[in-house]
Amino acid sequence: MDVDLTNVSWRKSSYSGGGGAQCVEVADGFSAVTPVRDSKDPSGPALVFSSTAWQSFVTAVRTGEFDAR
Repeated sequence: MDVDLTNVSWRKSSYSGGGGAQCVEVADGFSAVTPVRDSKDPSGPALVFSSTAWQSFVTAVRTGEFDAR
């Protein structure tokens, strides 16, 4: 999937750790996809997920699906 990310605004995820070591940024403004990148490497690659897949992931994080047991 080719998505132009040249002039997008990135925001840090509210679920990223406060220590700055695990920071994920997402770009809003896309209807069908959600671009995601590592804030420690802003010029590095971004992953682009379908909006449905990203929402499923966020829901799983919020409900604790990935918590250690």
